[in-house]
Amino acid sequence: MVEKTIVNSSTKEDSSSFSFVIDVHNLTKKYGDFVAVKDLTLQVKKGEIFGFLGHNGAGKTTTINMLTTLLEPTSGSGKVAGHDIQTKALEVRKEIGYLPENVQLYDSMTAYENLEYFSKLSGIKKPDTKIWKELDFLGARSYADQKIGELSKGMRQRIGIAQAVIHEPKVLFLDEPTSGLDPFGVKQLRDIILRLNAEKGITIFMNTHLLQEVTKTCSTIGVLNHGSLIYVDSLSNTMKRFKDEQSLEEIYLTIENNKEE
Repeated sequence: MVEKTIVNSSTKEDSSSFSFVIDVHNLTKKYGDFVAVKDLTLQVKKGEIFGFLGHNGAGKTTTINMLTTLLEPTSGSGKVAGHDIQTKALEVRKEIGYLPENVQLYDSMTAYENLEYFSKLSGIKKPDTKIWKELDFLGARSYADQKIGELSKGMRQRIGIAQAVIHEPKVLFLDEPTSGLDPFGVKQLRDIILRLNAEKGITIFMNTHLLQEVTKTCSTIGVLNHGSLIYVDSLSNTMKRFKDEQSLEEIYLTIENNKEE
């Protein structure tokens, strides 16, 4: 039997010994009387792949929208890459990349044209070298001259990731990145996420409800339940703590069921 609320284990340690690239305290978002996210306190260390788990409607996208400065919190505070998400929004945006669930690209433009356009918006004056570098990294060079509207879902995701990281962000936010992909596309995207973290040193914050992906990509997990963070710990500690459960699905249900009792 686990306790109903499981405290973020990292907050028990001396925070000065870590470099938190995401650091939020009591972050809350309300819509009238409805509380979408409640008193979220969370730290993500530099270099982590953080899996943010929760059922549909749990508040995961609302959280990402606040962390990426797309949505203003009702209360609480937060910093991303050392910048306040409310008072230093522009500085935050310079340091992050973001891939929403539905990739926002221009279908009538080619992959290269999309990347060129977004590069210039990011302040990259001569983006050609960076564009080809990212296309090569993602195995998408041969698709440079194809219109986005002609690409598969998986390839659109790759171009979306290229757009999100072309300015070399410190943090990459992914909102349900494997949604709608076939098993082969899921594996390819998983490999890209791992490479972005290992080879480029990008900290990744990933919203997902696909538990099987968490065990293959994430170093730390958090569980959001009806807007409240009910669990945070490393994946390895989680698997040890719930050793009687046979799968991450069972662990997830155990955590949520104990919270709701």
